[in-house]
Amino acid sequence: MSGAPVAIVGGGLAGIAAAVALGEAGHRVTLYEARPRLGGATHSFVRNGLSVDNGQHVFLRCCTAYRGLLDRLGVAGRVRLQDRFDVRVLTPAGRCGRLQRGVLPGPFHLLPALAGYRLLKPADRLRAMRVSLALRRLDPADPALDLTDLGSWLSAHGQRERARHALWELFAMAALNVGVEGAALGPAAMVFKTALLGRAGAADIGVPTVPLGELHGDAARTAIERRGGAVRLSAKVTAIERDSVIVDGGRVEASAVIVATAHEQAAALVPEQAAPGRERWRGLDASPIVNVHVVYDRRVTRVPFAAVVDSPVQWVFDKTGAAGLREGQYLAVSVSAADQWIDTPTARVRATFVPALEQIFPGARQARVIDFFVTRERRATFRQCPGSGALRPEAATRWPGLFLAGAWTDTGWPDTMEAAVRSGLNATCLVRRHLKRERPR
Repeated sequence: MSGAPVAIVGGGLAGIAAAVALGEAGHRVTLYEARPRLGGATHSFVRNGLSVDNGQHVFLRCCTAYRGLLDRLGVAGRVRLQDRFDVRVLTPAGRCGRLQRGVLPGPFHLLPALAGYRLLKPADRLRAMRVSLALRRLDPADPALDLTDLGSWLSAHGQRERARHALWELFAMAALNVGVEGAALGPAAMVFKTALLGRAGAADIGVPTVPLGELHGDAARTAIERRGGAVRLSAKVTAIERDSVIVDGGRVEASAVIVATAHEQAAALVPEQAAPGRERWRGLDASPIVNVHVVYDRRVTRVPFAAVVDSPVQWVFDKTGAAGLREGQYLAVSVSAADQWIDTPTARVRATFVPALEQIFPGARQARVIDFFVTRERRATFRQCPGSGALRPEAATRWPGLFLAGAWTDTGWPDTMEAAVRSGLNATCLVRRHLKRERPR
């Protein structure tokens, strides 16, 4: 009914973005979240007095929709964005590489960094420079790229195993949550073209300086309610009907509905008549991320974050300040495509990662570990493998007034925070058109 609020099912970044944007446009919204918090896959909890993020989330300067959401939430000042893309790449053997953008305009700004990347032999550096220019000629929207894996394409273009592992996989793994051998070429090309090989500043890295629960969850609720919307936590939507949703057994009227849940939940909620073939969404599957948290009694490194090769450690971040630790140092290790670790007992994870960190940071050998724990996101992203792009649905369904959002929908971006926000904004545009058509004349 036209007088009813828009119902948004799911309080992750997609649902938050839609709720805030619709509120700004003057539409009443009610956001339903089954969990007792907002933020979806980006949330925090308290452990031994520290504010702990469930996982490390970063963004890039080219993530304009996500950065726009931070502005709307009033928290843009609670993140730190690099002035210039700069990544240290560490190894257990003590060798160090560095990838830093130069002063040349894109796409040439990273060529000097590739030419001087010390973890590759000179011949491999030259080949990498050539491949970077070849990547720019690809069209990520070409359906043929969705059927090709990144590893095969890199091999066909002269990238030997060392280059694939010590260069391309660093960024493919972080962006796609899958290794180069299993990653679809389409989204990989999109990442490389847009971020690393686009405008000079596109890949500058941003990190939160406060817990994610504060950055996304608390700020989102305030922003939604300030714009006249309502947030219902611990409220489970169990079914969707025309012009209504069923919440905790009760029917609630809605002028439109946005389903902003994970793809498995959406496949169960959205009626078959609205999305024939919805079961295909389950084919997107899931890829896990494991985060290893280590608190030391003293500082063991001055590096704010770094990539790591030849080690089970992939990326490591200094979370000391954001977590509120006053003495010592808190490091968080992010492990993507973590099928190997998702079910490994914590004791075995510790037996692997504590020595691995000591190899990377010699200062850790004299430090005492005062806390160690693991957080696991079993279904962190969908599995962005060949063929997955064809399974991603558009935001509109066959039912007028019922729309989809979520990083798994067809946004043109891989499954990232940016994709989630863009999906919420896409759904918002469709809702506004629908309500305009339904408005009594």
